[in-house]
Amino acid sequence: MADTLVQKDVLNGGEFLIRDTQPEDIFIPEDLNEEQLMIKQMAVDFLEQEIYPNAAKIEKQEDGMAPKLLKKMGDLGLLGAHMPQVYGGLELDTNTNTVISDVFGPAGSFIVSFAAHTGIGMLPILYFGTEEQKQKYLPGLINGDLKAAYCLTEPGSGSDALAAKTRADLSADGTHYVMNGQKMWISNAGFADIFIVFAKVGGEKFTGFIVERTSPGLSLGAEEDKMGIKGSSTRQVFFEQVKVPADNVLGEIGKGHLIAFNALNIGRYKLGVMCIGGSRKVVGMATQYANERQQFGQSIGHFGAIQHKLAEMAIRTFAGESAMYRTSQLMQDRKAEAEAQGKTFGQATLEAAEEYAIECSILKVYGSEVTDYCVDENVQIHGGIGFSEEYAAARAYRDSRINRIYEGTNEINRLLMVDQLFKRALKGQLDIVGPAWAVQKELTAMPSFEKNEGDYAEERRAVADFKKIILMTAGAGAKMQMDGKLNLKDEQEILMNCADMLTELFAAESFLLRVQKLAGRSDNAQPQEVYDAMLQVFFHDTTARMAKYATDALSSFADGDLLKTFLMGVKRFTKYPPVNVKEKRRLVANALLAANDWCF
Repeated sequence: MADTLVQKDVLNGGEFLIRDTQPEDIFIPEDLNEEQLMIKQMAVDFLEQEIYPNAAKIEKQEDGMAPKLLKKMGDLGLLGAHMPQVYGGLELDTNTNTVISDVFGPAGSFIVSFAAHTGIGMLPILYFGTEEQKQKYLPGLINGDLKAAYCLTEPGSGSDALAAKTRADLSADGTHYVMNGQKMWISNAGFADIFIVFAKVGGEKFTGFIVERTSPGLSLGAEEDKMGIKGSSTRQVFFEQVKVPADNVLGEIGKGHLIAFNALNIGRYKLGVMCIGGSRKVVGMATQYANERQQFGQSIGHFGAIQHKLAEMAIRTFAGESAMYRTSQLMQDRKAEAEAQGKTFGQATLEAAEEYAIECSILKVYGSEVTDYCVDENVQIHGGIGFSEEYAAARAYRDSRINRIYEGTNEINRLLMVDQLFKRALKGQLDIVGPAWAVQKELTAMPSFEKNEGDYAEERRAVADFKKIILMTAGAGAKMQMDGKLNLKDEQEILMNCADMLTELFAAESFLLRVQKLAGRSDNAQPQEVYDAMLQVFFHDTTARMAKYATDALSSFADGDLLKTFLMGVKRFTKYPPVNVKEKRRLVANALLAANDWCF
């Protein structure tokens, strides 16, 4: 099922900041068609029949469970859902691939093996491999006969990937490179057949290579004893005089950074998706325990403190789910456009992920932090039992912590999203100067007293104001830099304030668009008042967070009358009306408790 070209004006990456989106232009999980639901059910069946029953064995890395399960997934086509048919893949559309990643979110340690193989292990070959490399490796990776790993991090280089010390030197006869070095934290290393390795040719040119496990001189360290994701294989990989055929150079010599960063874009997106899928499972787990556990003569789900936790877990997860499927549709539309222009499947997929690098970073940050919130509250709801390794709550808590670290730490991703925004503006790909200047003019004008009209008028106005407060803050910082009064590269705290505002905006607007699209439908899982309650709580809290982030940033570089003017702007652009969040959250929690599971 290939992507179909949709004739509509698709937002460019980061353009959500300056342009509006209509509800009909987004995809929501309630839009899944019959074929997508069939694929989803196949993934659910595999999760319930193959992964959950083997959870203990996976956790202890017994019986080679991870590679065995990957092979079974390959037999079903699940490893190649995102790969071209010519190499044996299913070539499914982006939204269907999002569904697959979403379903496998609760797979615990195994999801690391799956994600490393299908993402950063396979995509570099699809994106940058020669036709010969694709024909040689992709069919085996797709059917599960081959397993992949990705070797980037070293003891002295993590986020600063270009500081790598591993080197590859061309032999005198030009037939091969001799590789020496060390990689660490390599997922799937214990069973991988193919390693995507980054090394500096001649000690200078950062380059990608395909290295086979059987290469003499390639060796592995012991399995790492990790805090969580214990069921995933994580080892160091050593290269000592390893001969790599010259034909196994991946992409262009000296252009390895393009491979590394582009593979990470889609990796970040899928990580965010899997985190949200895992969060939904955790919300269900917490709900079921809240119904089951009796204290003071009733289930703890009757208590307001527990209902607050359940509702907040669900609201944040719903927001993340809305944002991820919105981004999925953006990438699907962009990919369809590229294919219509004659680009290959791989080229189109690469361009779509690259275009929405900002959104991918947002989803990685938001998804991982929502999951951390949910697993923490889940342990709290479980009480002492939640602290016992006999129950799933403890393992979910441990496993989730890595999500804020790999695929680029959340701090790095926050800096990246703002950096990408400014770079796109400087290249003329994104006009934020005009809108930012319009906001500055509005600050000096009389405020409008027009009443908001229509459905979700307050939320629509709030989204518009969130955009203004970001443009005001980021624009002021950029102006200070142009005047030589500020160097934003040295002000990471300010950049992270801006990143948090971008993330809040994207989540809030995605939430609103989804609820608007659900309004009036007869097949919704819950009455509209429940979705409206979730939306209002989210906007109430987001407004307060936006005001704090903007105030923190502006107070960091402005003072006197200028700061007073900006703070008046903050007040003007954060006027969402008060909400009885207690009653709204109780409505949401009671829906969960009645269903005894995720129900949205």
